[in-house]
Amino acid sequence: MDLFTQGALGAALSQAATRRQGDLRLAGIAGFLAGLAPDIDALIRSPSDPLTFLEYHRHFTHSLAFIPIGGLIVALLLRTVLRARWRLSFLDTFFSCTLGFATHGLLDAATSYGTMLFWPFSDERISWSVVSIVDPAFTLPLTGLIALSMIKLRPIFAAAGLAWALAYLGIAQVQHAAAMEQATQLASTRGHTPVRVEAKPSFANILVWKTIYETPEHFYVDAVRAGVSPKSFPGVMIPKLEHARDLPWLDPTTQQGRDIERFRFFSDGFIARDPSDPLRVIDIRYSFVPNQVNALWSIELSRTAGVDDHAVYRTHRSDVNEGLSALWRMVVAR
Repeated sequence: MDLFTQGALGAALSQAATRRQGDLRLAGIAGFLAGLAPDIDALIRSPSDPLTFLEYHRHFTHSLAFIPIGGLIVALLLRTVLRARWRLSFLDTFFSCTLGFATHGLLDAATSYGTMLFWPFSDERISWSVVSIVDPAFTLPLTGLIALSMIKLRPIFAAAGLAWALAYLGIAQVQHAAAMEQATQLASTRGHTPVRVEAKPSFANILVWKTIYETPEHFYVDAVRAGVSPKSFPGVMIPKLEHARDLPWLDPTTQQGRDIERFRFFSDGFIARDPSDPLRVIDIRYSFVPNQVNALWSIELSRTAGVDDHAVYRTHRSDVNEGLSALWRMVVAR
């Protein structure tokens, strides 16, 4: 999720587990910083390979196996940088940092981006797809309860924050199941037997979901409002990327051809040629308006590239005001 929420959840767990009341604030600070720390992997980049950061973000620093190592690193940094001003013992600092670090990968796995929780034993990207990367309904109550815990020096408020986080994720899981069922029913009404069905929360809410179902030749992208007053918002059909048909000029053994397969792995196979640009391959999983395929990122190919030249990674930003308006109409089921 967003960095602030990651830190807040790390602080909540560290505060809730604090043994001495007087240590609560420092434990919260340690948990907050450790909750942020795994995203340091976003800095792993290569000036010659634009896709390096895609491969390493949410990689080893987000794995369950790395938690005690990450907690130790953050604890050592805190003790080194702050020295005499840091009053927590090393063991208590390590404990708080490890708890904070532990929350990060699990919370990221609850989103739809994909997190390598089981590295180095598996390269599978885990994505439960139950909550948006930004969700105020999750973050604001959690933040308020942490603040109360810090002010009142009572870990019960931090524990309440954790309870809220778990309850919200549980409700989100129920919503996800409902959205999956609606997507399956939508496919059935069209006479389709999907190869795969996915549902992902739209921006900042768990009411409206982007659904994608896959047939042998196409992806069907729609939006559904799950739970109370369920409703569907039909979207678009887009052909799945077929290298021989869509990119007959590109040798798959060149670096650009290999980059397409790297992008396919990162995108869990949900890639297609951009309808507006035949040299662009898009990840159809993400768009601001959930029943559209206006991708947030893509890779751009070049017919004149050399054998060893990489594809170019692009990010795209649509009209935010227009997108929010369209999403809001879905949220209120208009």
